Amino acid sequence: MSLGPSHLGSKDELSARLAHIRQQVPPSVRIIGVTKTFSSDIVRQAYDAGFREFAENKVQEGIAKQAKLSDLTDITWHFIGHIQSNKALKVVENFDWIHSVDSLKLAARLNRQAKSLGKRPSCCLQVKLAPDPAKTGFEIETLLSGLADLDQLSALDIRGLMVIPPYGLTNVQVRAIFEKGAALAQEIAGRSLVNIKMDQLSMGMSGDFEQAIAAGATMIRIGRGLFGQR
Repeated sequence: MSLGPSHLGSKDELSARLAHIRQQVPPSVRIIGVTKTFSSDIVRQAYDAGFREFAENKVQEGIAKQAKLSDLTDITWHFIGHIQSNKALKVVENFDWIHSVDSLKLAARLNRQAKSLGKRPSCCLQVKLAPDPAKTGFEIETLLSGLADLDQLSALDIRGLMVIPPYGLTNVQVRAIFEKGAALAQEIAGRSLVNIKMDQLSMGMSGDFEQAIAAGATMIRIGRGLFGQR
């Protein structure tokens, strides 16, 4: 599946690339533009092309862009990076979605901060479904054993899972990881939980979103495929 040329180019080229991606993605799947390292001017170009959902993985970088784009009031901001405990307040304060809730300890901290701010951010639980020293996330057994505690965190709107496969896998292996994530979400959804829903699967990036969608992704995170090489 081709995403077209690999350079950003003009506003017209960005619009064409966005249209090209949308042709390949079912309407039910949300396309989130990953704008890390790209300027606020490029985010504004994407906005003018019809884009409304953007993701950052560095807190300060994201906040700086938000300040420059404060006139664009209908943007939904997603945070997808690792969250240091001392940045939890800033993440809750400035982002609508948090995809990278990777431990019970972090979830509890985010819950406290959300209560203090009177907010209820939408969240995904980041799960680690294969050995990968480069990534954090809940191990399956840790997540399942912690569900009762997570379900008590009423200031978080826990909506699903985020899955990131390790680098270097074949397409078949990547698809298997995504299917494992979808099966885990289904298992969690079948439990008697009050505050945890499993209606969202944040899976798939520029190089593997086809496999993610086939496995049931509802949100894909596209950076290079939309904005070009960093």
